[in-house]
Amino acid sequence: MAKIFYVYLLASGPCGWMYVGVTNDLVRRVAEHKEGLIPGYTSEHRIDQLVWYEAHQYIDKAIVREKRIKRWLREWKFALVEKDNPRWLDLYGEVRLRRGPGSAEPTGPHS
Repeated sequence: MAKIFYVYLLASGPCGWMYVGVTNDLVRRVAEHKEGLIPGYTSEHRIDQLVWYEAHQYIDKAIVREKRIKRWLREWKFALVEKDNPRWLDLYGEVRLRRGPGSAEPTGPHS
């Protein structure tokens, strides 16, 4: 079974504090942010809303994408989110529900 890697963007709210990360288990990782289990920047600023993500087949491609997005201006990150999520909805519930049967990862349009 091929592994999928996710680049994701969390926010504290619309146009608020932002965090870009990479993971191989999107649901678990966002849950950790939501529960405040990851000390530092995200827990200090209550950055726990999944507002954007994309899937990659290879970890090296995902890491390159994450690093590029981290260097972007805030306005560019806002535009990235607003392209697919103009209302800045928290996609976490949707991602949890779209987990395929017996699958550890979500499936769907953001994947």
